[in-house]
Amino acid sequence: MSTRSVDASATGMPLARAQKAPARVWLTIGGAGSEPPRKTVSMQTAVEIGVRRPGLDDTSWRALSTGRMRPQRTLDLHGHFAQDAFEELHAFLARCSAHGIRCVEVVTGLGSGREGGVIRRELPLWLGRADLKPMILAVVHTHARNHGAVRILLRARQAGRRPGNAP
Repeated sequence: MSTRSVDASATGMPLARAQKAPARVWLTIGGAGSEPPRKTVSMQTAVEIGVRRPGLDDTSWRALSTGRMRPQRTLDLHGHFAQDAFEELHAFLARCSAHGIRCVEVVTGLGSGREGGVIRRELPLWLGRADLKPMILAVVHTHARNHGAVRILLRARQAGRRPGNAP
């Protein structure tokens, strides 16, 4: 009997929802009477959209959540495959953070079908990754009726810090 570990998070890249079940699954390969596979749950957390995070002042939160804060840059992810969309988003946020851009808009589209688009569903998980979350101060939908786009308020870049490093 042999045990093999399959680690879906080893690449650090996003996977489709159906493939994303647990991050690590232990498979037992062997004879009859083998014990059932052991599963460990992924600890990745999603960024909550429309929820104020600590460190954001009242004025900025009101301006962002009511739409008075206009985006300085926009990224449109319509028509991208999930992997390409993730890579574009990662590069876009890193560039914006490095150049001191504070408010950006990311358009995912609503998607087709009952469950909506893959990119729209995955976006909160992508933003919750350890390399992106420290850059983000708040995320809101652009409009209460439009869940196909979000505005992201990036943290001000402090002198001497590289983008993506935790403060």
